[in-house]
Amino acid sequence: METNILPSPRKRHESMAVYEKIALDIANRIVRREIAEGVRLSGRSVMSSEYGVSPETIRRSFSLLEEMEVVEVKHSKGVSVVSRDNAKKFITKYGKSNENRKLLSQLRHVLGEREQVDKELFTLAKDLIEANDRFSASNPFPTYEYTIKEGSLAVGESLGALQFWQKTGGTVIAIRRQGSILLSPGPDLYLEVLDILILVGNQDTLAKTKDLLD
Repeated sequence: METNILPSPRKRHESMAVYEKIALDIANRIVRREIAEGVRLSGRSVMSSEYGVSPETIRRSFSLLEEMEVVEVKHSKGVSVVSRDNAKKFITKYGKSNENRKLLSQLRHVLGEREQVDKELFTLAKDLIEANDRFSASNPFPTYEYTIKEGSLAVGESLGALQFWQKTGGTVIAIRRQGSILLSPGPDLYLEVLDILILVGNQDTLAKTKDLLD
């Protein structure tokens, strides 16, 4: 008795080898009873055409299934299904492995996108600060920088709690922190030692900032 195995319509995932995916597909069909125990599968040439892969890829799929005694490969009799229970075990083993690889691939993708976004934000912030510096000569509200020193009253406090704007008349447009630039920090952001506040305000802003935070 022979049966033709149609390729799964599921989209291939680059994180799993083709021969592993074909083996997993065959195991799933065995578990779903689409292929019964004792059934002799189509030959490598036929299945390679059905799956659109080489006969060598099909051979590797059969070998993977044979290692867990899902099928039995005999040169004279072909490949026969041995155990539905072993097919379940195969799915558990390789299904979890594939899921982990998918999650790892997604994580790498997200981290790569985040790195690119961080680079773009840093470039934009740098351009903004440089533009403010160039404009400061004619700007009635020039930019200033203030570094929070150890022992400053600002350490561990937020701009809102310090009533920064009300007491200095200045607006913090960005904070340089450990090589990063935080744009438009909100009133709830807690300040740290060596934070560099980039301020916009009038001529008295920097002096009032020192009086408030030193």
